[in-house]
Amino acid sequence: MKHQWIGGREVQSRGQTIEVINPATEDIIDEVPRGTIDDADHAVSAARQAFQKWRWIPGAEKAQALHRIASNLRGHQKELATLMTLEGGKPFCENRDEVEWSAGCFDYYAEIGRNSRGTSLPPVFEHQVNFTIKEPYGVVAAIIPWNYPLLLLSWKVAPALAAGNTVVIKPSEETPLATLALAGVFAELPPGVVNIVTGFGEEVGEALVRHKGTDLVALTGSVETGKRVAQICAAEIKKTHLELGGNDPFIVCSDADLEVVTRAACWAAYLNAGQVCTGAKRFYVFEAIADDFTDRVVRFTRSLKLGDGMDPNTDIGPAINLTQLQDVHSRVEEAVRDGARVLTGGSRSTIFKKGFFYEPTVMVDVRQEMRLVQTETFGPVLPIMRVRDIDHAIELANNSTYGLGANIYTNNMEWAMKAMERITAGTFWINDPLTDNDAGPFGGMRQTGHSRELGEEGLDEFRETKHVHLDYKQEIKPYWYPYSEYNKK
Repeated sequence: MKHQWIGGREVQSRGQTIEVINPATEDIIDEVPRGTIDDADHAVSAARQAFQKWRWIPGAEKAQALHRIASNLRGHQKELATLMTLEGGKPFCENRDEVEWSAGCFDYYAEIGRNSRGTSLPPVFEHQVNFTIKEPYGVVAAIIPWNYPLLLLSWKVAPALAAGNTVVIKPSEETPLATLALAGVFAELPPGVVNIVTGFGEEVGEALVRHKGTDLVALTGSVETGKRVAQICAAEIKKTHLELGGNDPFIVCSDADLEVVTRAACWAAYLNAGQVCTGAKRFYVFEAIADDFTDRVVRFTRSLKLGDGMDPNTDIGPAINLTQLQDVHSRVEEAVRDGARVLTGGSRSTIFKKGFFYEPTVMVDVRQEMRLVQTETFGPVLPIMRVRDIDHAIELANNSTYGLGANIYTNNMEWAMKAMERITAGTFWINDPLTDNDAGPFGGMRQTGHSRELGEEGLDEFRETKHVHLDYKQEIKPYWYPYSEYNKK
């Protein structure tokens, strides 16, 4: 039984508990508190109190604290990666990398957080000085999804702390264990600077969003959840930081190296069993190479090993739960009824007696208007559509309500740059899908949301700007009252 982390100590909720299930075995591996409104209030109060001191700690000291967090993460890499594999299903090697990426994010913001606090501005009159300072908002409610529980936590918590905010973290009820294990990592911080409350989104999550003591809500989740949070926060004029769904296109041009792009396409589609917001969800392939590309993708897909993430030979793990598996399968079935064909996969795996395993699936004869293509399909599905040329590919790529990322494989600079300029997406990858850079801003457009994580932009999401106007000479201004004198001039 895990405890919540509030005010620098373990706290047991008075509510019920939530069972945490291993999606590869369907075994109950632990229980966590089902947080209540009182728990949320307790955590916010602790964060509010801690903010009064944390915001004034010098940048160099904050940087040292964030570097220690990064070091502690690396020191617990195996333990954290194991927990994430057991509760979330991703292969262990992917979770091991996630811990390192999370540590790298804290290291990055440890440095960039003390790099600037504002800018100097040219004054409009003599003996005046103008500058800006960037200040923390206060208490940040960080609501984290289940697919990358530590990485997407670090993308919020690291810049929030570097900016001088304090944080209340609400992990997904599906994957709370690795987050709660961070209590030891955050223990070196002053009590209340980071707090962790577990529970369901519609209960403790909404309590944090509605709480008068939270100043900013940072959420990674579905468009529907984002709309709900935005509506609640709008009533309070509360700052929101929303990273929502994605439906990323992947363009394969006629000059693509088919051996390379086959591997890239399968990795982009099947990573974390397709449960990645920036995963490639729809593939637009030039007709000249479509047959060859499809054959290669089918063969490579069939070579991949589905299984428990703790098995070092596993390539693709399970869906997070039965509901997610059934949603993916319903989309595949619906597309087949509408004329699409499954070349491999297309059903729940029959190899395993337990576990939520869905076969990696390649589909053709897919049409743009299908739900499989128009909405975010969070599963290991690779739908292929043929296009005439780069203009046709760009047209279809932009036919979406989302705008998170986009991919292209080509060495034709004109095609690559034309697609980059014309496709609506927050990140555009050329010949290297899904790669992030701590210094490069991450985020989407359209219904994906308009916030940014990582980079200086990610830090500024957790700071608000104050303009300071200073006149170092006290004098009566000629344009002050009375206007009778001013008008004589």
